[in-house]
Amino acid sequence: MQSKVRDIKIPEERHPEKTNRPINSPPKKPKWIRVKAPVGTGYMQTRKIMREHSLVTVCEEAGCPNVGECWNQGHATMMIMGDICTRACTFCNIATGKPVKDLDPFEPARVADAVSKLGLKHVVITSVDRDDIQDGGASHFAKTIKLVRRKCSDTSIEILTPDFLKCDLSVIDQIIAAKPDVFNHNLETVPALYPTVRPGARYFNSLRLLQRVKEVDPSIFTKSGIMVGLGEDKQSVVQVMDDLRAADVDFLTIGQYLQPTLKHHALDRFVEPEEFEAYERIALGKGFLMVSASPLTRSSYHAGEDFKKLQRARQIKLNMISNH
Repeated sequence: MQSKVRDIKIPEERHPEKTNRPINSPPKKPKWIRVKAPVGTGYMQTRKIMREHSLVTVCEEAGCPNVGECWNQGHATMMIMGDICTRACTFCNIATGKPVKDLDPFEPARVADAVSKLGLKHVVITSVDRDDIQDGGASHFAKTIKLVRRKCSDTSIEILTPDFLKCDLSVIDQIIAAKPDVFNHNLETVPALYPTVRPGARYFNSLRLLQRVKEVDPSIFTKSGIMVGLGEDKQSVVQVMDDLRAADVDFLTIGQYLQPTLKHHALDRFVEPEEFEAYERIALGKGFLMVSASPLTRSSYHAGEDFKKLQRARQIKLNMISNH
């Protein structure tokens, strides 16, 4: 008897590993969380280009609340290496399981072509985890960066990578050698919540990855982000800030966790905007070049504008050092 083909466009089939999890009903969203539905000419044009190039975006797959605003401006975060992730993080809406396809060798060229057609000045490229591949997809990342750079020499490139936990950490050296302008890897949450939120990952491995980027090429900006509202306390968030600064990370993002489905990790609470402002002040005081902390902050939100601010912040810091 032939087994049924899984359709990851159907919500119930995206996360088979969550079938037996309890139902967690989230509280009603406060007014500061609500966003407009995705419409507009820019949104439709961005969507058309993504479809024409058979590209996946994390904006759609992860259910980002800012997709309408970003796509209207022609900004999209491209997700390479397929649409099925080999991890099963309890916060994430990306489909999970065993990928049925090998990496597409033509995907990096299609990404470069889409970046050119969209006229992007700054592009963010992310991926699913691919623990089934020997180098975790590191060479695929490097090839994508190189082809985008070749076709769009004036476009700054930001990458948001998985943790390459199943590989020797040296696999990321080829990504670093391709010289992305920003290397982002998200810690996602505080270490105490890893067993329930990010069970397939290891907190200190992620920190070490970010640290290695700076050791190999200090000129590359490093970036990381966490969600709040998962059950963490303020002290543990501040400890994450200290850990990231010890790894010389330049840019920190903090945003509100939004529960994708009733079967995902329970939303503990909606963090008030004033708390985000307090986190931003604390983080800046610890020496980050830049901090973005707000309910709707996401890793790639306003990434192009933030990259320019990062460059200016580094220059100001260098000028201050040279004047002493």
